[in-house]
Amino acid sequence: MPVEQPQAANKTAAAALALGIDLTRLPKHVAIIMDGNGRWAKGKGIGRLLGHREGYKTLRGALLAASELGIGYLTVYAFSAENWRRPTDEVSGLMKLIEQAARDELRSMHQNGVRVRTAGRLDGVPEGLRSALEHGVETTSRNQGITFTLAVNYGGRAEIVDAVREIVAEGAAPETITEETISAHMYNPEHPEPDLMIRTAGEMRWSNFLIWQAAYCELFVTEVPWPEFKPAHLLEAVAAYQRRTRKFGAVLE
Repeated sequence: MPVEQPQAANKTAAAALALGIDLTRLPKHVAIIMDGNGRWAKGKGIGRLLGHREGYKTLRGALLAASELGIGYLTVYAFSAENWRRPTDEVSGLMKLIEQAARDELRSMHQNGVRVRTAGRLDGVPEGLRSALEHGVETTSRNQGITFTLAVNYGGRAEIVDAVREIVAEGAAPETITEETISAHMYNPEHPEPDLMIRTAGEMRWSNFLIWQAAYCELFVTEVPWPEFKPAHLLEAVAAYQRRTRKFGAVLE
Protein backbone atom coordinates (compact mmCIF):
# COMPACT_ATOMS: atom_id res chain seq x y z
CA MET A 1 0.00 0.00 0.00
CA PRO A 2 1.46 3.43 -0.90
CA VAL A 3 2.24 5.76 1.97
CA GLU A 4 -0.23 8.63 2.09
CA GLN A 5 1.41 12.03 1.67
CA PRO A 6 0.94 14.44 4.59
CA GLN A 7 -1.06 17.57 3.86
CA ALA A 8 0.86 20.70 2.96
CA ALA A 9 0.91 22.87 6.06
CA ASN A 10 2.69 25.85 4.48
CA LYS A 11 3.80 27.30 1.16
CA THR A 12 7.15 25.45 1.15
CA ALA A 13 5.51 22.08 1.67
CA ALA A 14 2.91 22.91 -0.98
CA ALA A 15 5.65 23.82 -3.47
CA ALA A 16 7.43 20.57 -2.63
CA LEU A 17 4.32 18.50 -3.31
CA ALA A 18 3.85 20.32 -6.62
CA LEU A 19 7.35 19.18 -7.63
CA GLY A 20 6.55 15.58 -6.75
CA ILE A 21 8.65 15.54 -3.58
CA ASP A 22 7.64 12.82 -1.13
CA LEU A 23 7.30 14.54 2.24
CA THR A 24 7.65 11.17 3.98
CA ARG A 25 11.16 10.60 2.52
CA LEU A 26 12.92 13.87 3.26
CA PRO A 27 16.61 13.94 4.17
CA LYS A 28 16.82 14.14 7.96
CA HIS A 29 19.98 16.24 7.89
CA VAL A 30 20.97 18.74 5.20
CA ALA A 31 24.38 20.44 5.18
CA ILE A 32 25.21 23.48 3.06
CA ILE A 33 28.52 24.91 1.87
CA MET A 34 27.47 28.51 1.31
CA ASP A 35 29.90 29.45 -1.46
CA GLY A 36 30.08 32.36 -3.87
CA ASN A 37 29.39 35.45 -1.76
CA GLY A 38 32.64 37.16 -2.76
CA ARG A 39 32.39 36.28 -6.45
CA TRP A 40 28.78 37.41 -6.52
CA ALA A 41 29.76 40.73 -4.97
CA LYS A 42 32.62 41.20 -7.43
CA GLY A 43 30.24 40.58 -10.30
CA LYS A 44 27.97 43.29 -8.92
CA GLY A 45 30.86 45.71 -8.50
CA ILE A 46 30.45 45.89 -4.71
CA GLY A 47 32.65 44.92 -1.75
CA ARG A 48 33.01 41.31 -0.63
CA LEU A 49 31.52 42.06 2.79
CA LEU A 50 28.34 43.28 1.12
CA GLY A 51 28.22 39.90 -0.57
CA HIS A 52 28.46 38.20 2.80
CA ARG A 53 25.64 40.40 4.12
CA GLU A 54 23.43 39.30 1.24
CA GLY A 55 24.42 35.72 2.05
CA TYR A 56 23.22 36.22 5.63
CA LYS A 57 19.78 37.23 4.30
CA THR A 58 19.77 34.13 2.12
CA LEU A 59 20.53 31.94 5.13
CA ARG A 60 17.50 33.28 6.97
CA GLY A 61 15.27 32.19 4.08
CA ALA A 62 16.96 28.81 3.73
CA LEU A 63 16.48 28.04 7.42
CA LEU A 64 12.81 29.00 7.29
CA ALA A 65 12.25 26.89 4.16
CA ALA A 66 14.02 23.86 5.64
CA SER A 67 11.98 24.17 8.81
CA GLU A 68 8.69 24.50 6.93
CA LEU A 69 9.57 21.52 4.74
CA GLY A 70 10.13 19.34 7.79
CA ILE A 71 13.88 18.81 7.66
CA GLY A 72 15.15 17.98 11.14
CA TYR A 73 18.73 19.24 10.95
CA LEU A 74 20.41 21.99 8.95
CA THR A 75 24.17 22.55 9.26
CA VAL A 76 25.89 25.41 7.44
CA TYR A 77 29.55 26.23 6.87
CA ALA A 78 29.71 29.79 8.21
CA PHE A 79 33.49 30.19 8.63
CA SER A 80 36.13 27.57 8.02
CA ALA A 81 39.42 27.12 9.84
CA GLU A 82 41.10 28.01 6.53
CA ASN A 83 39.19 31.30 6.14
CA TRP A 84 41.64 33.03 8.52
CA ARG A 85 43.94 33.27 5.47
CA ARG A 86 41.64 35.86 3.91
CA PRO A 87 42.35 39.62 4.13
CA THR A 88 42.21 40.92 7.71
CA ASP A 89 39.39 43.39 7.05
CA GLU A 90 37.23 40.66 5.50
CA VAL A 91 37.84 38.27 8.41
CA SER A 92 37.06 41.00 10.95
CA GLY A 93 33.91 41.94 9.07
CA LEU A 94 32.78 38.32 8.91
CA MET A 95 33.27 37.85 12.64
CA LYS A 96 31.16 40.95 13.35
CA LEU A 97 28.51 39.90 10.83
CA ILE A 98 28.13 36.41 12.32
CA GLU A 99 27.93 37.90 15.82
CA GLN A 100 25.32 40.46 14.75
CA ALA A 101 23.26 37.79 13.02
CA ALA A 102 23.47 35.49 16.04
CA ARG A 103 22.14 38.24 18.30
CA ASP A 104 19.56 39.74 15.93
CA GLU A 105 18.00 36.45 14.87
CA LEU A 106 17.89 34.75 18.27
CA ARG A 107 14.45 35.99 19.33
CA SER A 108 12.85 34.92 16.05
CA MET A 109 14.55 31.52 16.06
CA HIS A 110 13.58 30.89 19.67
CA GLN A 111 9.94 31.83 19.04
CA ASN A 112 9.87 29.44 16.08
CA GLY A 113 11.29 26.52 18.05
CA VAL A 114 14.69 26.43 16.37
CA ARG A 115 17.40 24.68 18.38
CA VAL A 116 20.78 26.34 17.80
CA ARG A 117 24.01 24.38 17.95
CA THR A 118 27.60 25.11 16.94
CA ALA A 119 30.51 23.13 15.53
CA GLY A 120 34.13 24.23 15.53
CA ARG A 121 36.86 25.56 17.78
CA LEU A 122 35.02 28.45 19.39
CA ASP A 123 37.95 29.18 21.67
CA GLY A 124 39.64 30.62 18.59
CA VAL A 125 37.00 33.24 17.69
CA PRO A 126 36.54 36.72 19.22
CA GLU A 127 34.97 36.76 22.68
CA GLY A 128 31.89 38.70 21.55
CA LEU A 129 31.07 36.14 18.88
CA ARG A 130 31.73 33.21 21.20
CA SER A 131 29.44 34.74 23.83
CA ALA A 132 26.65 35.36 21.30
CA LEU A 133 26.82 31.78 20.01
CA GLU A 134 26.92 30.25 23.47
CA HIS A 135 23.94 32.37 24.52
CA GLY A 136 22.00 31.18 21.49
CA VAL A 137 22.77 27.53 22.23
CA GLU A 138 21.74 27.90 25.88
CA THR A 139 18.56 29.88 25.15
CA THR A 140 17.23 27.42 22.57
CA SER A 141 18.47 24.17 24.11
CA ARG A 142 14.97 22.88 24.95
CA ASN A 143 13.36 23.76 21.63
CA GLN A 144 11.86 20.93 19.61
CA GLY A 145 11.98 22.33 16.08
CA ILE A 146 14.72 22.14 13.46
CA THR A 147 18.28 21.89 14.81
CA PHE A 148 20.32 24.64 13.17
CA THR A 149 24.09 24.25 13.47
CA LEU A 150 26.57 27.00 12.63
CA ALA A 151 30.02 25.67 11.80
CA VAL A 152 32.38 28.48 12.84
CA ASN A 153 36.17 28.18 12.86
CA TYR A 154 35.41 24.67 11.72
CA GLY A 155 37.55 22.13 9.89
CA GLY A 156 36.69 18.49 9.32
CA ARG A 157 40.25 17.32 9.93
CA ALA A 158 40.48 19.46 13.08
CA GLU A 159 37.27 17.84 14.35
CA ILE A 160 38.78 14.39 13.89
CA VAL A 161 41.98 15.51 15.66
CA ASP A 162 39.93 16.84 18.58
CA ALA A 163 37.99 13.58 18.78
CA VAL A 164 41.17 11.49 18.81
CA ARG A 165 42.69 13.71 21.50
CA GLU A 166 39.64 13.16 23.71
CA ILE A 167 39.81 9.41 23.20
CA VAL A 168 43.51 9.34 24.07
CA ALA A 169 42.90 11.54 27.13
CA GLU A 170 40.29 9.05 28.33
CA GLY A 171 42.92 6.32 28.21
CA ALA A 172 41.22 4.08 25.68
CA ALA A 173 43.20 1.03 24.61
CA PRO A 174 44.01 1.10 20.86
CA GLU A 175 42.26 -2.20 20.17
CA THR A 176 39.01 -0.85 21.66
CA ILE A 177 38.79 2.12 19.30
CA THR A 178 36.22 1.69 16.54
CA GLU A 179 34.47 3.97 14.06
CA GLU A 180 31.67 4.23 16.59
CA THR A 181 34.16 5.41 19.23
CA ILE A 182 35.36 8.23 17.00
CA SER A 183 31.82 9.19 15.95
CA ALA A 184 30.85 9.44 19.62
CA HIS A 185 33.57 12.08 20.13
CA MET A 186 32.60 14.38 17.26
CA TYR A 187 31.38 17.89 18.09
CA ASN A 188 27.69 16.94 17.92
CA PRO A 189 27.56 13.14 18.20
CA GLU A 190 23.81 13.13 18.79
CA HIS A 191 23.14 14.54 15.31
CA PRO A 192 22.39 12.08 12.50
CA GLU A 193 24.95 12.03 9.73
CA PRO A 194 24.05 14.37 6.84
CA ASP A 195 22.02 12.78 4.06
CA LEU A 196 22.37 15.66 1.61
CA MET A 197 25.21 18.14 1.10
CA ILE A 198 24.42 21.21 -1.00
CA ARG A 199 27.22 23.35 -2.42
CA THR A 200 26.53 26.60 -4.23
CA ALA A 201 28.55 28.47 -6.86
CA GLY A 202 29.59 25.39 -8.80
CA GLU A 203 32.72 24.21 -6.96
CA MET A 204 33.07 20.41 -6.90
CA ARG A 205 34.82 19.67 -3.61
CA TRP A 206 34.07 19.05 0.09
CA SER A 207 36.38 21.82 1.38
CA ASN A 208 37.06 19.99 4.65
CA PHE A 209 33.40 20.14 5.74
CA LEU A 210 31.99 17.26 7.81
CA ILE A 211 34.40 14.87 6.10
CA TRP A 212 33.91 12.15 8.73
CA GLN A 213 30.13 12.38 8.89
CA ALA A 214 29.59 12.88 5.15
CA ALA A 215 31.27 9.67 3.99
CA TYR A 216 28.05 8.49 2.30
CA CYS A 217 26.31 11.82 1.96
CA GLU A 218 24.65 12.69 -1.35
CA LEU A 219 26.26 15.75 -2.95
CA PHE A 220 24.24 18.33 -4.88
CA VAL A 221 26.11 21.16 -6.60
CA THR A 222 24.39 24.17 -8.12
CA GLU A 223 25.96 26.95 -10.18
CA VAL A 224 23.81 29.46 -8.29
CA PRO A 225 25.94 31.65 -5.95
CA TRP A 226 24.81 31.64 -2.34
CA PRO A 227 23.28 35.17 -2.31
CA GLU A 228 20.92 34.05 -5.10
CA PHE A 229 19.98 30.71 -3.50
CA LYS A 230 16.21 30.55 -2.98
CA PRO A 231 13.84 28.07 -1.33
CA ALA A 232 13.13 26.75 -4.83
CA HIS A 233 16.78 25.71 -5.11
CA LEU A 234 16.53 23.85 -1.81
CA LEU A 235 13.53 21.98 -3.19
CA GLU A 236 15.46 21.22 -6.38
CA ALA A 237 18.22 19.66 -4.28
CA VAL A 238 15.74 17.59 -2.25
CA ALA A 239 14.02 16.40 -5.43
CA ALA A 240 17.39 15.32 -6.87
CA TYR A 241 18.18 13.54 -3.60
CA GLN A 242 14.95 11.55 -3.80
CA ARG A 243 15.75 10.41 -7.34
CA ARG A 244 18.96 8.74 -6.22
CA THR A 245 19.47 5.24 -4.83
CA ARG A 246 21.67 5.22 -1.75
CA LYS A 247 23.77 2.04 -1.63
CA PHE A 248 26.19 2.72 1.26
CA GLY A 249 28.77 0.52 -0.48
CA ALA A 250 26.43 -2.39 -1.06
CA VAL A 251 25.05 -3.85 -4.30
CA LEU A 252 21.30 -3.55 -4.63
CA GLU A 253 19.35 -6.00 -6.77
